[in-house]
Amino acid sequence: MKEFDQLHPALQYHVVNTLGWSTLRPTQLAAITPIHAGTHCLVLAPTAAGKTEAAAIPMLSRMLTEAWPAASVLYVCPIKALLNNLEQRLTHYAGLVGRRVEVWHGDVSQSRKQRALKDAPDILLTTPESIEAMLISTRVDQQAWFGNLQAVIVDELHAFAADDRGWHLRSVLHRLDQYLKRPLQRIGLSATVSNPQELLDWFAPTRKRAVVGSASVNTDADVTIDHVSSLENAATVISRLHRGQKRLVFCDSRSSAEQLSSMLRAHEVRTFLSHASLSASERRQAEAAFSEEKDCVIVATSTLELGIDVGDLDKVIQIDSPSTVSSFLQRMGRTGRRGDSKRNCLFLTTNDNAFLLALGITQRWSEAWVEAAKPPAQPWPIVAQQAMVATLERGELPTHELVDLLKGSFPELEHSRIDQLVEHLVRLEFLDRSEAIVRVGPRLEKEFGRGHYRDLLASFSGSMLLTGKHGNAEVGYIDPTALTGEQENRLILLGGRSWRVTGIEWSKKTVWLEPAKEGGKARWMGGVRSLSREICQGIRSVLADGPPPLVTLSQRARSALQFMRDDLCISPGTHFIASRPDEATVRTWTFAGTRANRALARHAAGAGSKVKFDALSIQAPASLLDAAAIGAIVLTDDELAAFAETIKFSDCLPRSLLAETVTARAFEVPR
Repeated sequence: MKEFDQLHPALQYHVVNTLGWSTLRPTQLAAITPIHAGTHCLVLAPTAAGKTEAAAIPMLSRMLTEAWPAASVLYVCPIKALLNNLEQRLTHYAGLVGRRVEVWHGDVSQSRKQRALKDAPDILLTTPESIEAMLISTRVDQQAWFGNLQAVIVDELHAFAADDRGWHLRSVLHRLDQYLKRPLQRIGLSATVSNPQELLDWFAPTRKRAVVGSASVNTDADVTIDHVSSLENAATVISRLHRGQKRLVFCDSRSSAEQLSSMLRAHEVRTFLSHASLSASERRQAEAAFSEEKDCVIVATSTLELGIDVGDLDKVIQIDSPSTVSSFLQRMGRTGRRGDSKRNCLFLTTNDNAFLLALGITQRWSEAWVEAAKPPAQPWPIVAQQAMVATLERGELPTHELVDLLKGSFPELEHSRIDQLVEHLVRLEFLDRSEAIVRVGPRLEKEFGRGHYRDLLASFSGSMLLTGKHGNAEVGYIDPTALTGEQENRLILLGGRSWRVTGIEWSKKTVWLEPAKEGGKARWMGGVRSLSREICQGIRSVLADGPPPLVTLSQRARSALQFMRDDLCISPGTHFIASRPDEATVRTWTFAGTRANRALARHAAGAGSKVKFDALSIQAPASLLDAAAIGAIVLTDDELAAFAETIKFSDCLPRSLLAETVTARAFEVPR
């Protein structure tokens, strides 16, 4: 039987007659048989290649054939904007065959959620954090609400797997399985990764599994790099290029996105802005522009990298550079959807480091290389979080049941260490225990009990943000560091517009705003990006051998690259060492990546020397830069405390497990 003929007759009819498709795409056809069979799947396809339909259509077919009751399918996304974007499309597909879709996340009203609880949809669009909130809610009958689930579809699986949210998601799915007679069928959707089978094995550790689609990298695209030297120059270039077309501009920080939006509006360019610190109404305005506007610029952070349909997009412009080829592919994949168009990306780099990174990213892309999707090593902080939230979910449970639940969620980890962690949580009073029964402890209530344990439910940390309001309307969220100082006329940028701060109510975390003509500043706290050895080696290849063969460099970019190549004179197969004037230290260009250079720098600093490092180089006495001399990394208490500030739930771990986590994630022995 052909794949399409396996679909329920009602879906076959609507695909051809209502949707007007003569057939499905190859990846969509290939997904039908394994999904119908209940197999765990990883569906791979480039951006805008129909991964959603590849999962949703056969899942709806199973729903009809097997008469699944509601709610039977979870559709999980990493960001709310993607859920909002998918709702209309999935509602249309499900509605064709008499099934319903509902969305559930932090921006959805309580009244809408209550209606869903009373009349469950067939497909629920949600996030891992929202599932976690439902699992602990006293207003949700967990057995009734989750008891009919048959399958889960996880969109952008590679994005989850890249950080601790992936471990969190997988553990939440294991906990959902406890309410079911049969574990959930798991369907992951992903852009191109180099290790699809390994990713699927991690996502679905048990039962039969199948990878659907291709993991190959498509290098057919128009890619140009221009070194413009400043954000102001980038705004000028954008304002003059591609007028009459829809342009999506990616920035890698909220601050630069705000500044660029303000500059473009000063150039009288119709501009929309999208990032995570805007209010829901501001984000909806930008999302509407995706499908309705033509001659405009949409400035966004990485939130628009993840599968959101931006409609008939003409150009992608990247300010500076993302830090991975995977991100570059997804951003460029926003273009080239029309039959007469080609994927394209224009890099506008504003400093030398960003220029080098753009060269390294495009060099590796031109080699048809992409990163592997690898979850962070040693996920002990998430094990601790899951121990606490699972206890909160159950109210109380025997210690051995909690331990067994954690072992099922994290089968890769040594079981005796899980026992050790639970005992540590009891000693610290995060958990309370009597007669072998554990329950929520006093320290857990004290540190996480505010706001219905909201901060306990998320695996990621966010700085404390204040709500910016103009009258009764929320504009967005403001980092308190933007409000420091004693100036009387305090101006900020938010939503790409200038605002004057008229008042701050710290007790209510509210900042009162009025529109201003003058410029303001935008500031949010953010982490320093880490670069892999592979990307740094791509940079080295360009400096040694010339620009990437598939990339066009502007005259400014060619001049900048030639200057750097003349300055460094890197020969193939060697590292370049540049002496400082006093010859006390040298700068060694290792191109080894952030983690490896951090290990080398720590070894050199241990001898009492003054050391500086980045992803590409180390500045230290040459005699101390010996990778072979690096032994086991044993962190001091001060070092451990400094790294622990970047890891949520680190206070819940015994020192040994915290040290293992930090060492595995922050350091790498150079090759």
